[in-house]
Amino acid sequence: MSSQETEVLVVGAGQAGVAMSEHLTNLGVPHIVLEKDRIAERWRTGRWDSLVANGPAWHDRFPGMTFADVPADGFAPKESVADYFAAYAEGFGAPIRSGVEVKSVQRNNGKPGFKVETSEGIINTRFVVAATGPFQIPVIPPIVADSSPLTQMHSHSYRNPQQLRDGGVLVVGAGSSGVQIANELRAAGRQVYLSVGPHDRPPRQYRGQDFCWWLGVLDKWSAAAPPKGAEHVTIAVSGANGGHTVNFRELAAGGIKLLGRTETYSMGKMRFAPDLARNIANGDANYLSVLDEADAYIARNGLNFPEEPQARVLGDDPEELIHPILEMDLEAAGVTTIIWATGFAVDYQWLQVNTFDEQGRPLHQRGVSEESGVYFLGQPWQSSRGSSFIWGVWHDAKYVAEQIDIQRGYLEHMSQIDLDPAHQISPAATARSDNHAAHV
Repeated sequence: MSSQETEVLVVGAGQAGVAMSEHLTNLGVPHIVLEKDRIAERWRTGRWDSLVANGPAWHDRFPGMTFADVPADGFAPKESVADYFAAYAEGFGAPIRSGVEVKSVQRNNGKPGFKVETSEGIINTRFVVAATGPFQIPVIPPIVADSSPLTQMHSHSYRNPQQLRDGGVLVVGAGSSGVQIANELRAAGRQVYLSVGPHDRPPRQYRGQDFCWWLGVLDKWSAAAPPKGAEHVTIAVSGANGGHTVNFRELAAGGIKLLGRTETYSMGKMRFAPDLARNIANGDANYLSVLDEADAYIARNGLNFPEEPQARVLGDDPEELIHPILEMDLEAAGVTTIIWATGFAVDYQWLQVNTFDEQGRPLHQRGVSEESGVYFLGQPWQSSRGSSFIWGVWHDAKYVAEQIDIQRGYLEHMSQIDLDPAHQISPAATARSDNHAAHV
């Protein structure tokens, strides 16, 4: 096997890896980025066909480059996002090696740094940045056995309505992915049931400004941690079809049947929690609170933004909100497919160092791990609420790169002490220093 050395090894060439490479390049830090597929591959092939970015193009980008093929207020299709990162990396000559898989990272014994085993040989490095992000293992709750006659898939595997069996579809999860998939299936003529859990529901636009702008001027992007009890609350927002506010009452009026959280399955029957009304009400409260804060900001700053009283009209409650469906015979309802829009787990088995909790999640502060020399990038809430967004990971990468550069300075100083006899402190010099200190 071949062997080589680099100062920093970045694993993953999605938005996190590209951002990391830019900042290391600007600092003059030698590094290599390894990507087992293509640059930003998950944007190309890891999501459904009609996926677009959830934020407008003026916002969901890196500071140094705009989208060439998307209007500033438009929502970039997934292929445009992938092309954007590829072009961005090419623009500063990012040292990315595609088609190279990292198999293991282990700390060296008796010397600094790490031994990295890859599909193309061994790489020795002083620092490792895990930039693979949080979307690694699709999670399907163990509710419905694989032996059931239902087709089950994660939203990660969904591409378009044509790939599904004939019949109705139960979509479990009402975050951005679940809502967009349910809407697309309903538009294709499918009977759709949507299981709605706790969620935040910001306005897509209000009084002429996108919610990304509102969260910025209201200083919500900089929040350092989610509110207590809201760590797993999803955000129901969509950039599909030009962007629109997610309104579950409108979804119901369009023929989507709303259900509470999916709980159990037995003998062909799915059971749901009696929490639909509460989840919708809490989402409405979140939505209205953003409107209230936006109105207050406008008044406080004397802005001449257009009035939008209709934004506070929530609409009529659908029947299933008043009389919730707590149990459903899926076969009788015509449901043949379940799509689980239930998130992802992380997989760091390749990173064989001591910086993970019992669930395998990274232990770190703003990307600086508990294992010296190991860093993470692309984690939700890594430094703030904005860390999950394209622009947020760019700023997180800048901080991590600076921390690496600081450590390089300490290591350089240590090597100078080891190599230069002039840096050795003699007993006489120590005595002089102590004597001087006594007279200060």
